[in-house]
Amino acid sequence: MLLFRMLAMLLLCVALPVVAQAQTFPERQLRVIVPFAPGGSTDVTARVLAQSLGDLLGTPVLVENRTGAGIVVGTEVAAKAEPDGHTLIVTSNSHSVVPSLVARLPFDPVNDFAGVFLAGALPQVLVVNERLPVRDLRGYIALLKAEPGKYAFASGGIGSAIHLGTINFLAAAGVEMLHVPYRGGGPAMQSVITGETAMMIDPVASSAPHIRNGTVRALAIGAAQRSPILPEVPTAAEAGLPAFRAEAWIAVLAPVRTPPARLERLNALFREASVRGAARLAAIGLQPMPEVATPAQVTQFFRDDIARLGPVLRAAGVRPE
Repeated sequence: MLLFRMLAMLLLCVALPVVAQAQTFPERQLRVIVPFAPGGSTDVTARVLAQSLGDLLGTPVLVENRTGAGIVVGTEVAAKAEPDGHTLIVTSNSHSVVPSLVARLPFDPVNDFAGVFLAGALPQVLVVNERLPVRDLRGYIALLKAEPGKYAFASGGIGSAIHLGTINFLAAAGVEMLHVPYRGGGPAMQSVITGETAMMIDPVASSAPHIRNGTVRALAIGAAQRSPILPEVPTAAEAGLPAFRAEAWIAVLAPVRTPPARLERLNALFREASVRGAARLAAIGLQPMPEVATPAQVTQFFRDDIARLGPVLRAAGVRPE
């Protein structure tokens, strides 16, 4: 009996510092790296979460845009930060794509990061030039099959979420199109409006004004459910192409050696911050993914995504440079 009491007291002594550490964390201002320029969906998500998190903690959370070489510069900064939980990165599925685009990365996208929180998914919508003689997805696929290789699609760059969504569409529909990459979603959308390209796949929130103005036509949402922002647009399954999915994701990651107790604490804080900022996150089209809830699940999620996208990009002819 005495031995059991001694063991229990020993375990308690070991556990108390960990519990205390989790309760007192964070000890200083949190820093959130965003490897994208201001104004995009990932940046907006980071700022909404940071503001809500700052309100919870009673001290501002610093959001720092570190762009360059795609997401490489900002992601390297986060990967090499002190793994104490005070420096995080808010990134997107571009994190899953970068190994297929850059041959020599200064970080390991799989092994240098641990999951903290999955903010949600950004459903994308397939839009076409409004002068095309099609009214629905079936008609559009028939047009592409009748003249393979005639029409071009726009993207925000090789490996972008827009590009990935279109690769998925082409494979699901069994059609061929030319790829015209632009420097961002704005110029890509403009090319569809003018007719320079026939289509693009774009986040619902950024496409909605153009769809409502009638400058482009929406044919399908690449998600399992319709978007509250565009409730009149059918899902791909409803439009006759259930294999087509186009969604981006946004997540909070930390350097891999961040203590598990701090990852759990951060996860709880970001969950509460997302609840407080739910209306603003919904306004940009972000939809929660409650099935990926814990830090371990987030880690597994982005690692699985990297493993899945590598073969998809290679099959589409994308090679690292």
